[in-house]
Amino acid sequence: MIQIVKAQVEDLQDVLTLQKLAYQSEAMLNNDFTIPPLTETLEQLSETFKSVTILKAIEDSTNEIVGAVRGQAKDHNLLIGRLIVHPRMQNRGIGKQLLRQIEAYFPGYRYELFTSEKSLKNLSLYQKEGYRPYRKEQLSERVTIIYLEK
Repeated sequence: MIQIVKAQVEDLQDVLTLQKLAYQSEAMLNNDFTIPPLTETLEQLSETFKSVTILKAIEDSTNEIVGAVRGQAKDHNLLIGRLIVHPRMQNRGIGKQLLRQIEAYFPGYRYELFTSEKSLKNLSLYQKEGYRPYRKEQLSERVTIIYLEK
């Protein structure tokens, strides 16, 4: 069983460790290991934590954090970011649960997120959940980001 609850400051190191593990596949897809999720420090995450809501997915049997998502609200817009699931726990609906829970935490907002144009699995999930692409941005010579909204 997976339980999704709000993360606390004492969870940040575990969230960051999971983030660096989960984003390895994204880095490989884009052949770029300098993407922000891989270079973020605990100090940076601790500062970010002051202005975002982080939900964590916990596996009941082990009490391990196996997923997380961030939401940053501003003017009735919610920027959703760093949706992560432990590689061994992927394809079990945890990402979808996290996405739906962060939306439910901020009902009635306009939701926005982004992913690499090479992340076909992510794009598929987001589009199945009602997100639609609205712009592209070149992050680096290797990485193009697609922004989606709902």
